[in-house]
Amino acid sequence: MALRNFIKRNLFLNNKCPLRISQRLSHFTFVPDTVSASEGETQRMNLFQAINNSLDIALTQDPTAVIFGEDVAFGGVFRCTVGLQEKHGKSRVFNTPLCEQGIAGFGIGAATAGATAIAEIQFADYIFPAFDQICNEAAKYRYRSGGIYDCGSLTIRAPCSAVGHGAVYHSQSPEAFFAHCPGLKVVVPRGPIKAKGLLLSCIRDKNPCLFFEPKILYRSAVEQVPVKEYTMPLSKADILVEGDDITLVGWGTQVHVLREVCQLAKDQLNVSCELIDLVTILPWDKETIAQSVKKTGRLLIAHEAPLTSGFGAEIAASIQHECFLNLEAPIERVTGFDTPFPHMFEPFYMPDKWRCLEAVKKLVNY
Repeated sequence: MALRNFIKRNLFLNNKCPLRISQRLSHFTFVPDTVSASEGETQRMNLFQAINNSLDIALTQDPTAVIFGEDVAFGGVFRCTVGLQEKHGKSRVFNTPLCEQGIAGFGIGAATAGATAIAEIQFADYIFPAFDQICNEAAKYRYRSGGIYDCGSLTIRAPCSAVGHGAVYHSQSPEAFFAHCPGLKVVVPRGPIKAKGLLLSCIRDKNPCLFFEPKILYRSAVEQVPVKEYTMPLSKADILVEGDDITLVGWGTQVHVLREVCQLAKDQLNVSCELIDLVTILPWDKETIAQSVKKTGRLLIAHEAPLTSGFGAEIAASIQHECFLNLEAPIERVTGFDTPFPHMFEPFYMPDKWRCLEAVKKLVNY
């Protein structure tokens, strides 16, 4: 109902509508991260190349590492594993049947037997048949044994989120489903530099990790990525823009949307925004966000997944509890709507910079 009403107000545009269709189709502009000269040699990589580089390092350094999934031997539909079978052999990079439950189950078995298992689910939308294996088996190994054994090194990669034409089966953001499951780590990178370091951290972590890759960034996100091996801390949020008036929180592609909102708010409203990339959905960095909100007094959370029970709800509830006396306005969420992900109406479904900017106005004028 909310999406339908929103479309009625904005689809048939006239001179009274402040947001034109060309504006809404401009989803985001990617802003690259930079690294210091101390990081050594860098190479221009997009997101899928950085992931490929990370996987190559893992296979080279760890003889027990294996990569498997649908079409990974041929490079995968997004080319993240291109060239890896040729370099490391068919016994280490190989295709599986089209059975997500089987992919996850095989990964759990391989990891508990001592291998470093790196599974690919071709699209995050198709991870749900594997839900039982991930949440009832992988996530509970350590707990049900009283810490005697664990699931070993298991990382499950999956392309997620909107891509511009994916519709109901190739656009979903399922991170909140798995954030409800203790024992997992859930990570979403915003660009190539973060993707390489975070993926290597997941691969070497002794907890089952889900690594969701925003597919629209595979080619649009380009950065100068350090060539050397490096890792980045999990469960640590990044403050990308410092500000005093309002805290903006997002992850994945939404970080770049909110970065534009920071500039729009500064130019149009004279509002200073503090932008935080959550980075890790589970376990998430409550302290960094709470400290920011205690300073700004306002919080806006934006994510592509639907509103109801999206991970923004958990952040809002936790920060309300931690920062109640510091809040100057109710916490605001800008998200996808409570509908299946649409096709032709995707520009209206997305929590774009214009919807986010309206939420900023609402918060500062409360």
